[in-house]
Amino acid sequence: MIQSKQMWMEKIDTLSKELKLPKIRQDFEEIIKESIQIDASYEEFLAQLLQKELDARQESAKYNRIRRADFPYKKYLEDLSLIDLSQDAQKKLKLLKNLDFIKEGRNVILAGNAGTGKTHISIGLGIQACMEGYRVWFTTIPLLINQIKECRSQRTLRAFQNRFEKYDLVIADEMGYISFDKEGAELLFTHLSLRANQKATIITTNLSFERWGEIFQDPVMTAAMIDRLTHQAYIVNMIGDSYRMKETEKWLEAQQLTQQ
Repeated sequence: MIQSKQMWMEKIDTLSKELKLPKIRQDFEEIIKESIQIDASYEEFLAQLLQKELDARQESAKYNRIRRADFPYKKYLEDLSLIDLSQDAQKKLKLLKNLDFIKEGRNVILAGNAGTGKTHISIGLGIQACMEGYRVWFTTIPLLINQIKECRSQRTLRAFQNRFEKYDLVIADEMGYISFDKEGAELLFTHLSLRANQKATIITTNLSFERWGEIFQDPVMTAAMIDRLTHQAYIVNMIGDSYRMKETEKWLEAQQLTQQ
């Protein structure tokens, strides 16, 4: 029995659904028409169909990596006002954007006062890494310590450590905003050490290294932490005028103009 064209179309639709090929299911009729118009070979037609599915999956994978990274919000490197960054940040950002530090397992320390773009840069680098196929996780130092303690109490710490070690890039924001007890300091040191010289970590901090003793409250551990984190790391001096304050001032000026 010779099946009609419509029956074949329905069969392709059904098989695409069963095989979980959503892009092929969505586009196959259009590609068939295009292939007929250009007199494409069967091989060319099939390759085009499969390429469509692959492209869609790769694009979906990018956004899934971004979603799983737990960014608090999206910030892109393209949105940075470079002129408002410190000279050191402008210089080193050119090096960091190629993401070689991730391939090399080197840390990045973004140190400077509040509002100078530290978190923006870290998220921007993280999103770019996700787009290029790296597994990224964003957290804050206080949240990281609390999560470690919680996993330990629930006896799931080993599973957490396995995940923590395998991320291509971990972004740990807000080192120094909140002090923590000796237990928290020890847990943080232990877990950041799991990644040392193997996987990249970005740390943002509002404190100079001389003041890290204020949060660790142990000179020996402070020295060990600084030594471990800064070994072959990119240290970016972010000290400068508050980027957020400049944006606020521009907004206030605009509001005043509209009220005149």
